[in-house]
Amino acid sequence: MNYLVGLLSVVFFILAITVISKSLKLNKNLSGENESDSALDSHNNTNAFGFLLFWLFGTIAGVWSFLHSKPDFLPVAASEHGVKTDSMFWISMAVVTFAFFITNSLLFFFAFQYRNDKNRKATFYPVNHKLEIIWTIIPAIVMAILVFTGWRTWRDITSQAPSNAVVIEVTGHQFGWYVRYAGNDDSQLGNINYKLIDETNSLGLDFTDKNSFDDFTANELHLPKGVPVLLKIRAQDVLHSVYLPFQRVKMDAVPGMPTKFWFTPTISTDEMRAKLGKKDFNFKLNCTEICGRGHFGMAITVFVDEPADYKKWVSEQKPFLTMNPAYLSKVPENLKAKASKYIPAEPIAADSTATEAVSVK
Repeated sequence: MNYLVGLLSVVFFILAITVISKSLKLNKNLSGENESDSALDSHNNTNAFGFLLFWLFGTIAGVWSFLHSKPDFLPVAASEHGVKTDSMFWISMAVVTFAFFITNSLLFFFAFQYRNDKNRKATFYPVNHKLEIIWTIIPAIVMAILVFTGWRTWRDITSQAPSNAVVIEVTGHQFGWYVRYAGNDDSQLGNINYKLIDETNSLGLDFTDKNSFDDFTANELHLPKGVPVLLKIRAQDVLHSVYLPFQRVKMDAVPGMPTKFWFTPTISTDEMRAKLGKKDFNFKLNCTEICGRGHFGMAITVFVDEPADYKKWVSEQKPFLTMNPAYLSKVPENLKAKASKYIPAEPIAADSTATEAVSVK
């Protein structure tokens, strides 16, 4: 790629020198120092054939660039909506590329075909309403179809999540992610309050809400295959962006303005490893918004499990309240009886998979 850039730089430099030279000659002509007709014809022919060569090499370079980059394209989308957005992308790309190729081919062809010829007289052609209507209406219809298709796809993505969706909260901070899951008992996330954040309760779980009692956090993101997943997205400090490239998920995490994105994973981690032939492959959740010095390392591992494996993993996790029984004191008296069921009879040793979410440094 660097070689190609260098080569194009040299070509454009030569073209620039040539244009400057032609400009100087034209200036001489305007000053009364005329060139012979044969010399002018020679220059016109040189420029005309130069346009054709530029079109030819440009087309070859464009095709080569596409084929050369193809191994770096993402594999088949690992989510239902991802297949739709990929299809929409490639259809739009095909339409735009076709229009670009046709219009620029005509541009270079006309420059060659209708170069200056002293034996040819230009035709006065001031207006053609029929032609103008054609080249206005057809692009307008094509653009309207593309825009409508994109709007419909985006509407489906941002619509209300299905009632059976698994709800997971992802909170960005410098420089890591907190992942919170609705517990095994109610499948609902409890409230959070930034005023309750402390050195242990990094999310500010509000234990005046009974739905918080069974919530648990983890240092990795687990998703069930074939089941809708609703990501509730937050940020604690600056702007971040949740990005799951293989699932084609991207949504900004904005301080003070919760966002969301729901999708259905369709390919498990094990299946993707088999497709790619990489036994150690894992999906990743990255931040795609430059958020500070540690932005480059802001990633966590994502596992797409079979539904049974996901349920097994969730059942093995311990609620935040279980791992931190001291927070029972934050529970209102009328809810302490309900919260007490999550308090172990004996202290539980710290478990890396059920305490604080990872913070990538």
